[in-house]
Amino acid sequence: MICLCASLLPVKGDTQTDKSKREVWWSLKPVVRPALPEGAECNPIDRFINAELKNRGLKPVCAADKLALLRRVHLDLTGIPPSPAEQAAFLADDSADAYEKVVDQLLADEQHAVRYARHWLDVLRYADADERMTAAPGIHLWSDWVINALHDDLPYDQFVQIQLTGRRANERTQMAAVGVRSRKEPRPGDQFALGLLARGTGEDPQDLAISAVDTVSTAFMGMTVGCAKCHDHMYDPISQKDYYSMKALFDPLVLRKITLASAAELMAGGKAIAEAEKKRAPLEKALNALIAPYKEKLYEERVLMLPAEVQSIIRKPEKQRTVAEQTIADDYFPILRIDDEKFTEIMPEEVRKQYKELDRQLKGETPGEKVRSEPVLPAFYTVEVDRLREQEKSYILTSGDPMRPQKDHEVKPGWPFSTGDLDFRDGRIEAFADWLTAPENPLFARVAVNRLWQWHFGEGLLKSASDFGELGGKPANPALLDWLASEFVQRGFSMKQMHRLMVTSDAYKRASEAGGEFGESQRIDPGDSALWHFRLQRLEAEPIWDSMHAAAGDLDLKVGGPSFNVREGSSSGGKRRRGEFANEGDAKVKRRGAYMARGYSASRDITPTFLQAFDVDDGRAPCPMRTQTVTAPQALFLMNSPDIDQACAEMSARLQKESNGDLPSAVELAYQLALSRPPSSAEKQKALAYVENDATRLKQLSWLLFNLDEFTYVR
Repeated sequence: MICLCASLLPVKGDTQTDKSKREVWWSLKPVVRPALPEGAECNPIDRFINAELKNRGLKPVCAADKLALLRRVHLDLTGIPPSPAEQAAFLADDSADAYEKVVDQLLADEQHAVRYARHWLDVLRYADADERMTAAPGIHLWSDWVINALHDDLPYDQFVQIQLTGRRANERTQMAAVGVRSRKEPRPGDQFALGLLARGTGEDPQDLAISAVDTVSTAFMGMTVGCAKCHDHMYDPISQKDYYSMKALFDPLVLRKITLASAAELMAGGKAIAEAEKKRAPLEKALNALIAPYKEKLYEERVLMLPAEVQSIIRKPEKQRTVAEQTIADDYFPILRIDDEKFTEIMPEEVRKQYKELDRQLKGETPGEKVRSEPVLPAFYTVEVDRLREQEKSYILTSGDPMRPQKDHEVKPGWPFSTGDLDFRDGRIEAFADWLTAPENPLFARVAVNRLWQWHFGEGLLKSASDFGELGGKPANPALLDWLASEFVQRGFSMKQMHRLMVTSDAYKRASEAGGEFGESQRIDPGDSALWHFRLQRLEAEPIWDSMHAAAGDLDLKVGGPSFNVREGSSSGGKRRRGEFANEGDAKVKRRGAYMARGYSASRDITPTFLQAFDVDDGRAPCPMRTQTVTAPQALFLMNSPDIDQACAEMSARLQKESNGDLPSAVELAYQLALSRPPSSAEKQKALAYVENDATRLKQLSWLLFNLDEFTYVR
């Protein structure tokens, strides 16, 4: 039987044995559904919130005005501000459920899935490119899978199961009529969910398993088990052995490349490769003959530097080497490899010119017929269990170094908080996924609903969304967190139902402004942990981009597909280098910010300056919550960038067209597009005076509105 063990309230310096004798830490106690506090509120969330306000003597602010609330929920659920038509329709709807109807429409919209996929992909450390990530080609298909899963309201337990195993929990095996059980083929498309694990591949084969442990534990367990990579956890009951037992679950995984092409495309590709090889053969023969004496000279010099016993192995034909000797030869391969620039350095100038000319022809860089005509077929990297690796032993690694296993400290597959015999009949990861997603696992639902709460209210009930251990502290409202966790399970892990429950609460609908009459509440709870008013929040980078281009009228709402690359200094994407991401449509349309390429390379910037300025991580580590800085580069982008200049020009043209040249109407529309509200009479008069009866100055007015705090903040 698998169960959660007792975790303790440890103190620094405790041993693992000491911790096992202390009190069970709150996050590992079973979730017990608390009774609803007394009250007349329709939404149970408000019962808990208002009871806390009353206990602490806090006075809540009133509800936000209709248009402020409309902008808030649109940007929250879809990341796109409401259009003027949507604003007018909401103001005209006096029905009691007008707001609830808007919420239902937004949750049903594909753009909601795009918005919340970006949240989840931050947590799961998505990157379009990483210099150590083999699985970069086709990685966007994992992002597309997440978007589709959220749009379909895939239950959260299955959302996690499929990303860990590639299958739904009840669709792993099948029984043939003759009584033979076999693995069931996964549903079409579910293989793309395994991008979560494939993304973690790096220079060493063990990087995949280490990355899986670090990401999965923080994202879905809310536990920082990574602290136990080099030593026992200093605060939580997680030993170094626990960490490497969890790593052993993923050790058998290897990458598998899937070519995504039809039979006809594969046949055509094979013919194209054969033709290209035929053209390349004489050039390669001439090039190899040219460099052979220089390469042999350098190679011999390097061999002579090796120990005599190694030299004898290197000089043996490969087929005559033993397995042990081949391992030694392979270990010395990086030392003996001769890079192009090395042998060209010792060539005479005339020979070097011949080499460069032949090399250019092979690379297809000379005029005339190209020889590098191999087709590039779309591909995706998934993971699968290697049966040979599955038979290998796993060990604790000294200081987390894959090259330094402790052979005297073997570990068996397992995970923290498990006891008894583990049932691996369906597979190691499958057994772990079953334990992880079980309704009785107190971590699973608590961590998930806390993340959803954070995304709606700006801060989780537990601030440290990925650390439910001792250093993470305790939640601001423990009863509410447990009620939400139990409700999540009762609702079949439906994320959309939980979104609806949260954003239809009175707590969510409160105004952010608090006047002088709320001075006592401000004194008692300056951090607004009890939610007596709505927290003012700065928009993330992507909604700022989307709001800007929605106002300009050139936002492309297409869902899915590869990310696009923003070239610095060019609003249209500029000239792309080979291997960069396409900006579809260039200057005519702008894709949503969620599709903006991000990642890391030591040699060039992948994550554009705009995303970096507005606190977007590059995907090298899980990002449970983005920071919200206020910096000069943010202001410089909104004031001086080519993107903002083009957006202002596009918005100005839109204002003139849709107002039929009537400047008062254009000013009204400008405020509705940029700020989701009409201007006050004083604002309108000042705007008209600023425009000076000159329609061309609508571009400057657009710039001014984009640079208001109200544009980049949600109130």
